Amino acid sequence: MQADFFSEWLPRFLHHLRMRNYSPGTIASYGQVIRKFGYYLWICRNKGMEKLVVYWHDLAHGRLDTTVNTTPIAIDDYLAFLTSLRDYKAKTLHRILSSLSSFYRYLYAQGVIGSNPLPAVGRPRIKEAELKYLKHNQVMLLLQSIPDGDARDRLIIRLIYATGVRVSELCGITLSDIDFDDYTIRVLGKGGKIRIVFVDDETLEEIRKFSAGRIDGPLFVGQMGHAISPRTVQYIFNKWAPKGITPHKIRHSYASELYRRSKNLRVVQENLGHSSIQTTEIYLHTDVDERRDVYQQFFPLSRQD
Repeated sequence: MQADFFSEWLPRFLHHLRMRNYSPGTIASYGQVIRKFGYYLWICRNKGMEKLVVYWHDLAHGRLDTTVNTTPIAIDDYLAFLTSLRDYKAKTLHRILSSLSSFYRYLYAQGVIGSNPLPAVGRPRIKEAELKYLKHNQVMLLLQSIPDGDARDRLIIRLIYATGVRVSELCGITLSDIDFDDYTIRVLGKGGKIRIVFVDDETLEEIRKFSAGRIDGPLFVGQMGHAISPRTVQYIFNKWAPKGITPHKIRHSYASELYRRSKNLRVVQENLGHSSIQTTEIYLHTDVDERRDVYQQFFPLSRQD
């Protein structure tokens, strides 16, 4: 039935994302992931698994005239196939699963499929090195290591940690976006979406000192009076932060610390500006203290009944 083919529903899904103001880059990424998965299913169903590798290298001629219905086992097999190519890290596989999850939630909402197969698919384990980020006390030590003469650099790193903003959002902040009375900052996120982030009074005080009476224009001024560039922010991190700690990892620290203390995943999602809560989940960790408390409270050998 033509209406159940990837060739029919992928364009509809991408149009759905455009109507929700997803960025062009994000829409293109979703399209690429789903198109490859549809082609994978077409090969398996029409040519057989033994022909998979041969046809996979001809993606430019990929066929999408196959039904969107699938199973958790088929998706697990797909992940195993991608892993065998050695071109996909665990983080990439997580993004692929998130994209497929959004697509199949959409199909389920449209009544195209009877159930969403993604919740039954296990997520690949991300190695600890890939999850490297700084805990709260480590971020504070980093900030304390930056001398007063480099107040701009320190404020940039602190503001990312205090608000969880992306680098592009940080660079776009103007002084008129900052509400000193309400402790909030208005940021322009992906896809032109506006959101409000919250900021502490000490960070606001540093902003007051740094802005030195200016009331308009970019908060961080770069060349020719324009806003600072993401490349400059990256240079600042290369100068001061430990090796491997990027602006995104500090955003990671913000998300992890906020969730660890609040256990409110929905608030973390909205503060980060994520459209899908599945995207937020990769930032979260159960810390050692929490795991110890659960173990001592519930595991029978640890209880003195």
